[in-house]
Amino acid sequence: MIFQNPFEVLDPRMSVMSLVGEGLEVNDLVASEQELRERVFDALEKVRLIPAEDFARRFPHELSGGQLQRVAIARALVLGPDFIVADEPVSMLDASIRIEIINLMMELKKTLNLTYLYITHDIAQARYIGDKIGIMYLGKIVEQGPMEEVIRDPLHSYTEALISNVPFPIRL
Repeated sequence: MIFQNPFEVLDPRMSVMSLVGEGLEVNDLVASEQELRERVFDALEKVRLIPAEDFARRFPHELSGGQLQRVAIARALVLGPDFIVADEPVSMLDASIRIEIINLMMELKKTLNLTYLYITHDIAQARYIGDKIGIMYLGKIVEQGPMEEVIRDPLHSYTEALISNVPFPIRL
């Protein structure tokens, strides 16, 4: 799981090493301290927090918002998942950092063969990230299908409202 706000999710008293390695330790997924270090460093390198040794020693207050979100992504990756739930993972970031994180997630999707359940209110982001879309309104899925099909021919008024919020150049 990658949460919306890394400032609230990451314990400020824990180092990046502890934050990223916690899931491995709690679930007894590593046999030694060396294996823990290697897997944490590998996850940090995958999210481009390099040199991993330097970032592993830091604490959340020493990192930028984009770096914190990379730590949150590394926490999810270190367990070797096939499926990741990403709940508005870039909404708390500046626009330029949003693009970096989204592109990183897309690269990881390809290289690690990941599937994301990407939760967002931003149809443009959804279109960039996904192949299929489900539109929820008042807690129920009101429309779903292939991304381009749903955007080109929306059936529900809420879908139309979401599409109407997308700047003109991005619309179909």
